[in-house]
Amino acid sequence: MLRQGDTGDWIGTFLGHKGAVWGATLNTDATKAATAAADFTAKVWDAVSGDEVLTLAHKHIVKTVNFTQDSNCLLTGGNDKILRIYDLSNPEAAPQEIAGHTSAIKKALWCNNDSQILSAAEDKTIRLWDRGSMEEVKSLTFDTSVSSMEYVADGEILVITYGKTIAFYNALSLDLIKTVEAPAPINSASLHPEKDFFVAGGEDFKLYKFDYSSKEELESYKGHFGPVHCVRFSPDGELYGSGSEDGTLRLWQTAVGKTYGLWKCILPEDLASENPEQLYTTPPEIKA
Repeated sequence: MLRQGDTGDWIGTFLGHKGAVWGATLNTDATKAATAAADFTAKVWDAVSGDEVLTLAHKHIVKTVNFTQDSNCLLTGGNDKILRIYDLSNPEAAPQEIAGHTSAIKKALWCNNDSQILSAAEDKTIRLWDRGSMEEVKSLTFDTSVSSMEYVADGEILVITYGKTIAFYNALSLDLIKTVEAPAPINSASLHPEKDFFVAGGEDFKLYKFDYSSKEELESYKGHFGPVHCVRFSPDGELYGSGSEDGTLRLWQTAVGKTYGLWKCILPEDLASENPEQLYTTPPEIKA
């Protein structure tokens, strides 16, 4: 399903998969969409018309899809533990394959101007791959499976969540920058484009906002009625979305009270100029 980013208004629905959809993404200019599903396929769609452009058959459930910046290639990963790179200009050609993970791949992303690939899997590792040689460059191992991974190109920052930990790494070297411990198990986190704070959500139904520099918890609030599985800032940083097991996607304003999308900020002086008679009428006389 495609919705307007600043309002949440429904735009269209992509119909074609015959199993649960595990992953979805848009290309850089939002003209194409890709989806990963339990029907052992990844699909490419025309994001404007909603038409299915391409179906890419896999040997198992597909969990993640990601376009290169020029939209010429699609990266996929899933339960068969294999990363695949499809040339969308020649979809009939066999994809390039990268093997190395020992369990299902949960997330795979292009990084470093599409010259490298980051992948996270159920084998409790994150691996960095070189696109040219198709070889593993470096890996990270954790005590538990990574629940989410976000790549911030501006600054080459990798945001990872596992257990109650939110960790920030240099995406090129995989050197640790900092970690933050949350009050509850976290399923997803997202760093604001200006890198002054980040948000996270997890198993206790809450959303948390932390200061990125001091790691101080700024606020927490509950709006969902189930675990939060995904949070992401909009590219302009004006809002962030949260998706939950309660079946809802909620949009939250970054700067509360600012006019943006559906949010309309009306100042008292604006009200006075629009309806001066309503604001300053003489109260009615009350008689006993």
